[in-house]
Amino acid sequence: MRYILPFLIVIPALEIGILVLAGQVIGVVPTVLMIIATGVAGAYLAKRQGLEAIRRAQQDMQYAQFPGDVIIDGLCILVGGVLLLTPGFITDATGFLLLLPPTRKLFKPFIYKLFKRWFNKGNLIIYR
Repeated sequence: MRYILPFLIVIPALEIGILVLAGQVIGVVPTVLMIIATGVAGAYLAKRQGLEAIRRAQQDMQYAQFPGDVIIDGLCILVGGVLLLTPGFITDATGFLLLLPPTRKLFKPFIYKLFKRWFNKGNLIIYR
């Protein structure tokens, strides 16, 4: 929790700086069009991959398998989609990394470790 506050201050400040710099270098209109294009592309990719994740989860449950890996994929897709809808180049780059399956595999071990730590500390409880 203590790491969230710096991100809420530092990331938006960096985003504003990069957006201003991009506006000066390539112009305001192309910068705004790029922001709109990444938002539209992000919404499309998130919807497409989200529906695929839901289908895979249903398939896993149909065969009596726990869809653990699919749940992590769905979480990455959700966060990636939200980041792509957020204006800015840093959040867009991170969002695309979370949405693309080959790069999503790089984030999965960290997410597994985070969930395991939350389980061990008792911060995350699953009710059945």
